[in-house]
Amino acid sequence: MRLKELWIDKTNLRNTRAIDAEQPDLDDGDIRVAIDKFAITSNNVGYAFAGDLIGYWRFFPTAESPWGKVTVWGMADVVESQSAEIGVGERLYGFFPMSSHVMLTPGRVKEAYFIDETPHRYELPALYNQYSRTQSEPKALRAMEDVRCLFLPLFVTGFVIADFLQDNTWFGATQILIGSASSKTGYSLAKFVRSNGYRGKLIGLTAERNRAFVQTISLYDDVVTYDNVENLDRLPAVYVDMAGDGPLRVRLHRHLGSNMRNSQIVGVTHWDAQQVDETLPGSPPTFFFAPTQIEKRNADWGPGVLTEKAHAASAALAAQLQSQLVMESHRGVDACARVWRDMLDNKISGQQGIMISLQDAVV
Repeated sequence: MRLKELWIDKTNLRNTRAIDAEQPDLDDGDIRVAIDKFAITSNNVGYAFAGDLIGYWRFFPTAESPWGKVTVWGMADVVESQSAEIGVGERLYGFFPMSSHVMLTPGRVKEAYFIDETPHRYELPALYNQYSRTQSEPKALRAMEDVRCLFLPLFVTGFVIADFLQDNTWFGATQILIGSASSKTGYSLAKFVRSNGYRGKLIGLTAERNRAFVQTISLYDDVVTYDNVENLDRLPAVYVDMAGDGPLRVRLHRHLGSNMRNSQIVGVTHWDAQQVDETLPGSPPTFFFAPTQIEKRNADWGPGVLTEKAHAASAALAAQLQSQLVMESHRGVDACARVWRDMLDNKISGQQGIMISLQDAVV
């Protein structure tokens, strides 16, 4: 079994490198998994953009500067095992590199999951080190693999943001503005904010080309295109920036002034937009990091309660919306590189669901 991977230049995300290499031998306790398929979404652009800041590049390091492996959510099968607790043939869901195979070191093995205890991952967020053992899951969940990879990581993020806003009594805002409203994280946030009892106005901000789709999903009270944000009412607002668009953020802060009660940067759909360092009117923008709110709720409610709620709500929303998704499947490192560049260039809409496999074609 040859190892096939796509590496990304951390200094220029459009530069890619195809890897075809021998597989390393397993040590005692390790397993080798074949990554059957994984999703590519705007989330993965965020992982690359914040790779050094939050540590995403450290999950699967290359040891060759400036190259890194972008992390993805996918499905995999155990094809070799030196673990007494995880056998060959098990199907897993979790956090992987853009690769055909990867080695993991299972620890704290439970019926439903295990934690990868590869030493370099000890200090990284535990959320990403947990791998689901799908054989213990309900049949309905096992039947929605593609939707799970595409939707659930983004929807869980939306759920946690909604919980954060509710936990802070919506910062007193009478309107919540969601940038990149066509993104999966954006429209899941709208759904969960409303489900959490928010009574103010939900406004989706989007490009003109995406307006029809955003209106079709019917999760926003109003849809406003980016060129019209100066027409927004000057009322107390929360802004959740899924796009990482610095100039748009400046316009909104200047327009709303002191009415900007909270400003969160979540995604980087517009990762290459000009970033602005100036002090802005209203609440200063801050980066949202979901594991921080999860850790808070673990202390408030007990370990795992928030994530259990998030997964249940996300699965229900995914089932509701999957008929509106246009699914695509691609195979091979070259195809993966093309999709990656299209994602960087904002050529892929929130309506597309793209799955990739770096396994050799079945003959």
